[in-house]
Amino acid sequence: MLNDIARAFARLAPAVDFWSLRLVDEREEHVMVRQGVLSPLSTQINRGAFVSVIDGGGSGYAATCDLTPDGLRAALQQARDWAHRNAPHRLVDTNDLPHPAQQAHYQTPVKQGWDSILLADKIALLHDACAALATDARIVDRAAWLDRRVTETLLVTSAGGHIAQHFEYVMPGLMAVANEGAHTQRRTRSDGASQGGWERLAVLGFPDNAREVAEQALALLHAPPCPTGATDVLLMPDQMMLQIHESIGHPLELDRILGDERNFAGTSFVTQDMFGSYQYGSKLLNVTFDPTRTEQLASYAYDDDGTAAERTYLIRDGVLLRPLGGATSQARSGMLGVANARACDWNRPAIDRMANLNVEPGDSTFSELVASVEHGVLMETNSSWSIDDSRNKFQFGCELAREIKNGELKGLLRNPNYRGVSATFWRNLVKVGDHSTFEVLGTPNCGKGEPQQVIHVGHASPACVFRDVDVFGGAD
Repeated sequence: MLNDIARAFARLAPAVDFWSLRLVDEREEHVMVRQGVLSPLSTQINRGAFVSVIDGGGSGYAATCDLTPDGLRAALQQARDWAHRNAPHRLVDTNDLPHPAQQAHYQTPVKQGWDSILLADKIALLHDACAALATDARIVDRAAWLDRRVTETLLVTSAGGHIAQHFEYVMPGLMAVANEGAHTQRRTRSDGASQGGWERLAVLGFPDNAREVAEQALALLHAPPCPTGATDVLLMPDQMMLQIHESIGHPLELDRILGDERNFAGTSFVTQDMFGSYQYGSKLLNVTFDPTRTEQLASYAYDDDGTAAERTYLIRDGVLLRPLGGATSQARSGMLGVANARACDWNRPAIDRMANLNVEPGDSTFSELVASVEHGVLMETNSSWSIDDSRNKFQFGCELAREIKNGELKGLLRNPNYRGVSATFWRNLVKVGDHSTFEVLGTPNCGKGEPQQVIHVGHASPACVFRDVDVFGGAD
């Protein structure tokens, strides 16, 4: 279908310097059982076109969900009009903007298709998972869910470009809330989103860990509060995900550094002159932009501007090397970036976004990480976050913590929180876990842009130890 629309568009296209058409066809399904009751099933279908035109020294775009010849013609005319209007006000030479001419295809590897499992069997699986969460009368809320998304994109250009990509995502989740008197504790497992088919559920441990989720929520009811003071912190991968996202990912977005997000999502403490010399973290910190890991949530062969994606170091041995900037931001700044111009839908332009942003593994086993801590706290699973507009000062809370004393894991602690300053925090990285501690995780709801775009990103990380972190307990 998308190829038919593209051919019709090419016949309509006027004589301009350059045009591109990005088509998006997306289907989302949501199935959830909560408190043992099946919630209404949800299916969303979304299809539309984003038209870009470069002409007369200017660039413009328009979007439409009317994919008839009349609808496409109207979008083309609007995009060309905008290109002519903004030519005197352009930020960059349009010759420096992407003009993709390559032909390529990408498809998420799938071993077992989602549709090979009957809906009745999916519902039965969720009923069983929800029942497994009901381990005690003190579990006052519980839910198990499955989200699935299939996205087809096609980018065609007047230069002969034809880039077709097919993505399939599976996103399972579990939640248990325990209450006793004045104390309430919540445990979740919902960060295992990835690309692939039904086979990914087994890799993510879903729903076999349902009972553990409930038992941890119950155990936290009687755990002592997290102590206050400067101490070592061992962050597990599901909390490292949030730490990477907020205090590395967002500060390194080049459009933010250039000021584009100032009146909505904020700026960055990072400046252009820092790249190539700034010590962002300790020498143990190595961060890659890696859209090539096929199971990760934001993997792709080309970004939405048609730039080929490749694995690139953003931080190596702690030194800041490269920003998260797509082709347009690179043209504006004169800096090297990466293929991360991404749009959340057919009715949004591509802007600088995180994709797969990963901390590379080190050489310490989990037992060695724990043994390196004389006194500290292990934390996992984010529950709250706050960070300033420049993505520098932060305060994060977690669902679960364990005391570490004399190199040994002790009992649970409830309501753990920690805070710090991004660069100082990463410079206090003293141990990085090896591949045995490494987990591939992701989130589907990173927001940015005006108008807002909510997009999926991937973060993979080992467990890591940080020195002298300001830790404190929170309210129940």
